[in-house]
Amino acid sequence: MTSRAGDENSSGQALESAAEVFDEGRPRLFGIAYRIVGSVAEAEDIVQEAWLRWQETDRSVVRNPAGFLTTVTTRLALNTLDSARFRREQYVGSWLPEPVETSADPTLGAETAEALDAAVLVLMEKLSPEHRAAYVLREAFVYPYDDIAEVLDTTAPNVRQLVSRARKHIQSTRRDPVDPAQHRALLEAFVGAARDGDLERLELTLAADVVSTSDGAGIAPRAARRPVVGRDKVARFVAGWADWWAGTSLTWLETNGRPSVLVTRGDTALALLSVSTSAAGIDQLMWVMAPAKLTHLPG
Repeated sequence: MTSRAGDENSSGQALESAAEVFDEGRPRLFGIAYRIVGSVAEAEDIVQEAWLRWQETDRSVVRNPAGFLTTVTTRLALNTLDSARFRREQYVGSWLPEPVETSADPTLGAETAEALDAAVLVLMEKLSPEHRAAYVLREAFVYPYDDIAEVLDTTAPNVRQLVSRARKHIQSTRRDPVDPAQHRALLEAFVGAARDGDLERLELTLAADVVSTSDGAGIAPRAARRPVVGRDKVARFVAGWADWWAGTSLTWLETNGRPSVLVTRGDTALALLSVSTSAAGIDQLMWVMAPAKLTHLPG
């Protein structure tokens, strides 16, 4: 009895120690998974699966627990991304990443906020899974190339090429953003003009080549199935549904490292609006209106 009690106690201590190690790295693991798959729910599932695998692993032979967990999480995320991409091909309308609140953790467990901005996540959709993972691990988490090579089962020189190509793709299509205060000011001005249906004021906030993308998952009635492009078309499109704002309330949030606004009517979340901004004005409007993608946000 004494031996069995001792074994159970030892096992309990080992599991408690494993939980401490895992909990310490959880924000980082979630940050990796979320950036790769663009979904809060899927990232949470990946982290949970990583925890189960960590429990089942012979931890006595793991020399670098943090590296082990990073590898497991990244590979699970890549597997999830493969199936997610197939589902997105069947998606009704435009797909946008699920927004995540970042007021408590502006970088979501990373050393930098890179690859967290919603507009960057959209750009990353055109990258191959391997390019995406390499970019996330290097640019957001500053992992050494040799470590990333182990995670992706490749060579350090190949990882350098993957990161370089991913970086060039993102930088070639991304303008320098304005500071957070200007960003919020532009968003506030846009929302005010949208609620009033004021065409001229709307146009003043928008860049000439602005793109408005709505993700309603085929459910939200006001979500456009295709992106609306150009200052005049976007302004007219938005001004045309000023009545949609009637009876709504606004909650200002920080999602994906940027100011954004949650639009609700009563207890129902209608949309999370985030924007990409530059010196030219708002160059991208992202309307997340799919109900399932709004459940994680405080309203």
